[in-house]
Amino acid sequence: MNNWLKLILLLLASAVLTRLIPFSSLFRNLDTMIHEFSHAMVTLLTSGRVSRIELNADHSGVTYSMITSAWSGLPIGLAGYMGSSIFVVWMFYLYHKRQQRVGIIVTASIALMMLILYVHHGFGVIWLIGFIVVSILMLIGPEWLRNGYFILIMFLTLEESVISALTILLMSVTSPSAAGDAAGLARQFFLPPVVWGAWFAVFSIWCASRAARLFLRERKPAGVRTRSSYKRGGYSR
Repeated sequence: MNNWLKLILLLLASAVLTRLIPFSSLFRNLDTMIHEFSHAMVTLLTSGRVSRIELNADHSGVTYSMITSAWSGLPIGLAGYMGSSIFVVWMFYLYHKRQQRVGIIVTASIALMMLILYVHHGFGVIWLIGFIVVSILMLIGPEWLRNGYFILIMFLTLEESVISALTILLMSVTSPSAAGDAAGLARQFFLPPVVWGAWFAVFSIWCASRAARLFLRERKPAGVRTRSSYKRGGYSR
């Protein structure tokens, strides 16, 4: 089967199946959390300052920050959608390596960091606390439950990263001024929103294809490490 066809079927299956799982809508905010966290981290890396972050019940979010130069707005503006897409590949890589526990620990740690530093009111506080508590319960729970939970959030982030990027692309055509990060980048760097929207969409699909390859690749048996894989150390793109 063609790899692109496999990717399309995988996305469609995840979109349908995850909506049949009770409370799955709440976990869709994980993609929003990573999106805003990526904005915040790149802001700090470019010597800016993050004042607060809002996470909303409709899966939207806003990062309020001060930047040191106009050009630092470029990596900051790109970081949200690109960061969440890269995060998807990382999640699928951990699944391929049977390191689901690491993924849960890291995502819960990000949630805790955001709760302490940046999210201090509204829906976001409740959601972050709930996500941290659920993640802790999964870590101390049985392996089958932990693995099922990781697969759920893994596919939700895959689906959300692609759909949100495609939505921004559509909005950049139909309502350019309301196209989120694409509109913000257009105001600062002169290229029209559709250019930025197209970049986000292409990058998200490319990352989704990498994630699909990892998912469809045969996993090594649990607890088995070959000599060559030990020397190689990591996945090479």
